[in-house]
Amino acid sequence: MAGALIILFVVPIRAHAIELQPSAEQIASALEQGKAATTTRTPPVELYSWFGPPSDPANEFRPRGFLMTKLSGLAVLSAHFALRAQQPNEQEIRRILDDQYLQVSITLYGDRRDFAQNTFVMLVQGGRKIMPVRIRADDTADRTSAWPKSPAYRAKVVASFTYGDFDPLATTQLFVFPRTGGEISFDLDFAAIP
Repeated sequence: MAGALIILFVVPIRAHAIELQPSAEQIASALEQGKAATTTRTPPVELYSWFGPPSDPANEFRPRGFLMTKLSGLAVLSAHFALRAQQPNEQEIRRILDDQYLQVSITLYGDRRDFAQNTFVMLVQGGRKIMPVRIRADDTADRTSAWPKSPAYRAKVVASFTYGDFDPLATTQLFVFPRTGGEISFDLDFAAIP
């Protein structure tokens, strides 16, 4: 993980901007998208806004992640309920809409079980640095299919950013600084993320 790695954001199918206060129409559309995903057998996790290289064998050990926005959270919630032939209730929907944090989840690869501990994450918009309110990482990473060869382990790092701290329409860079050194960055176009 030494050195810098630049990965471009893959634009999702539906593009609006990160919605801080989704309209009733946007909420209904997100819930319907989640419900429809079950008929196409789309796994709920694929409804998040993904960044980094596509998930395929050629990119198996390259860092990638996703943003958990309010609208993608509603789509995922709806998909989970639809898999059980149910619908989320108003309280469950409200819990997602009232969330004050954009969650950014990144999967990283390293050679020690504890490599992800103390990883730092931040957003940069223009010259402005936006710090997360919290970062949590897997204490013990899972083995990869390469184990015992490098990279032997995979871990998830999740950073929470207050919605009011960043511009939801701005081009943004996500920087990840693993404890083991180096820097990973992802270019994100927030205007293209629902």
